[in-house]
Amino acid sequence: MTIYEFAEQIIYEAGQNIKNKLALELTIETKSNPNDLVTNMDKETEQLLVERINQAYPDHHIIGEEGHGKEVDTLDGVVWIIDPIDGTLNFVHQQQNFAISIGIFKDGEKYAGLVYDVMNDNLYHAIAGEGAYLNDMKLGALADTTLKRSIISLNPNWLTKDWIKDVYTPIVKDARSARSYGSAALDFVFVAVGIVDSYMTLRLHPWDFAGGMIIAEETGAVVSNQMGETLHPLQSNSIIVANQQLHREIVSGYLSRYEKELTELHQGMFSSR
Repeated sequence: MTIYEFAEQIIYEAGQNIKNKLALELTIETKSNPNDLVTNMDKETEQLLVERINQAYPDHHIIGEEGHGKEVDTLDGVVWIIDPIDGTLNFVHQQQNFAISIGIFKDGEKYAGLVYDVMNDNLYHAIAGEGAYLNDMKLGALADTTLKRSIISLNPNWLTKDWIKDVYTPIVKDARSARSYGSAALDFVFVAVGIVDSYMTLRLHPWDFAGGMIIAEETGAVVSNQMGETLHPLQSNSIIVANQQLHREIVSGYLSRYEKELTELHQGMFSSR
C-alpha cells in the first residue's frame, strides 16, 4: 500500500467515525475568539489520524490543527499536515459543509492532497503531477474566466472591517456574484471543480490550505498569497486561489492598488508561523 492509498483509507475511516457519532452530544470550546470553535470530535478525529499515521509510519512528521506536531519547522522527510474538521462552526451548527483535510509533503516537495467532504461522501484527491480527482472521476483543466463573469468565495466579515474593506469591496462589486461556504478546504476544491472561480481570504494556517492547495493546482489553478507570492506550507498567509486569468486580473487589477496596505498587513500578521 502506498502512502497515498493509506491516506485515502484513514481519511475515510475518520469520516465514518464522525458520521457514526453525529447524534452524540458535543463538547464545545472556544479558542482565539467566540466564533473560533473546537469540539471533542475535532480532537478525537485528529487523534485517530495521528495514531494511524504513527502506527504505519513512525518516522513521519505530523502537524495538526489541534496541537500535534506544531513544533515541526522543516519539510525534511515526510510531513503530514492535517485539519481534522475544517469548518467546525458549520459542523456545530449545520452538521454539514465541513471537511477533513490532509496535505502530504516529501522532502520539501508536494506529494498528495486529500479533502473529504464527509456528509456528501465526496473525496477530492490528487498526487502532485498526476491530476486531481473527485472520487473516481478525473477533474479537467480549469477554464479561464473574467471577474465580471465569475463567482468568488469570500467571507463577508472582511467587508465589515474598516482596515481591509476598501481592498475587497471593488472585487465583490465587479464580480458576477459572491458566496461564503465557511470551510477553506471546501473552498479550494470548489475552485478545482468550478463551483466557484476564486476563493480569497486574509488569513489561513497551513492545515487550512495544505491539502486543498495541491488539489487545486492539479487542475491548473494558481494559488498564492494576495500579493501574488508563493505560499510556504509551514507558514500562515493570506490566500487567493483562482483560474489563471482570474488570478492575474484580481492580483494585478485590484489587489496591487493596495500593495502598501497589504505589505504592512502581511508584515504585521505573518512575521512568524
